[in-house]
Amino acid sequence: MDRALELAAQGVRGANPLVGAVVLSPEGQVLGSGYHRGAGTPHAEVAALADARSRGADPAGGTMVVTLEPCNHQGRTGPCSAAIHAAGIRRVVFAAPDRTAQAAGGARWLRDRGVETDGGLRQTQSEHLNGRWLRATAQARPFVTLKTASSLDGRVAAADGTSQWITGSQARADGHAIRARVDAVLAGTGTVLADNPRLTARPVPTDDAGTAGSTPPAQPLRAVMGLRPVPQDAAVRGPGFLPLATRDVPTALAELHSRGVRHVLVEGGPGIAGAFLAAGAVDELVSYIAPVVLGEGTPMFPPVGVPTLAAAHRWVPDPAGGGAVTQLGPDVRLRLRPADDDNGTPADRTAADRTAADRTATAAGTATGTPATPSTPQHNQE
Repeated sequence: MDRALELAAQGVRGANPLVGAVVLSPEGQVLGSGYHRGAGTPHAEVAALADARSRGADPAGGTMVVTLEPCNHQGRTGPCSAAIHAAGIRRVVFAAPDRTAQAAGGARWLRDRGVETDGGLRQTQSEHLNGRWLRATAQARPFVTLKTASSLDGRVAAADGTSQWITGSQARADGHAIRARVDAVLAGTGTVLADNPRLTARPVPTDDAGTAGSTPPAQPLRAVMGLRPVPQDAAVRGPGFLPLATRDVPTALAELHSRGVRHVLVEGGPGIAGAFLAAGAVDELVSYIAPVVLGEGTPMFPPVGVPTLAAAHRWVPDPAGGGAVTQLGPDVRLRLRPADDDNGTPADRTAADRTAADRTATAAGTATGTPATPSTPQHNQE
């Protein structure tokens, strides 16, 4: 199970939980292993079975060790419970139960067909690994990734408003790769009016020759949050555009969730970033930092209701998805998760969530109504 947890942490956070799996022979030898690589890719159990077969091993009669109860529903991929049963697995040992209404019941389905199941081994570790995903699922909202890009001193634009580009092409290409795997990209009306971004996932040249990667096979929903109208000729309009006429973060997330969005990327300037931060709605922070010092200009975040150091929003490095610190050309990408994940199971702290949401009002007006600096581009929006 410890190996399965290590594998799970290699996956990327988002619409689905991080899951790892190991297939053992009846004698206890490792036959294959795998982990879930993101929405739409094979689940960990299926990947482990495929790995075993690619090595010439027959998993029939063996044991599946997995960090989450096998799913029992047809989504973008088939039910793992059926794949396990079809492979002839005799026993399944899982860490945490699947509590989602959509996918739960895999263990019972397998038991009804004669497969032995045991749950609870390393359950705490598994639930901690997926703490923010569990919280988002319990609240019936999408998993939220907040992306920022700034100078060393935390500026997203210079004093004169110039911002393209603070970070380099490799960092921008990485940001587009995130767009390509989320269900929706969300910006505020302030950013749309100031920058006229497209919010699409596109290949970005990453060398002096202008070489770009392949065009993503699918595009995320393009959502704009705020009360001011989006101009009819705005670049963000067209098929896949969704206006959200609200400044309230929970309302916007509920609307996205009702439309099938399970992973949203929030980008678009300090205002909307501050609103989501103040609401306690950021599950993952991806921050690109360029080796540039501006000294003055637009800060990365507006005031977010932190009167004293003890009330600061704190983050810890997240090793999932390729590591907490990654160099991209001259820039550095930090992947962080909220530090309060270490203080219990996030899915159980709804009272704390409501307290955080109460702090949204101050930041929300800045977020999606009038930007802190209306004439200042919000950086890295295209």
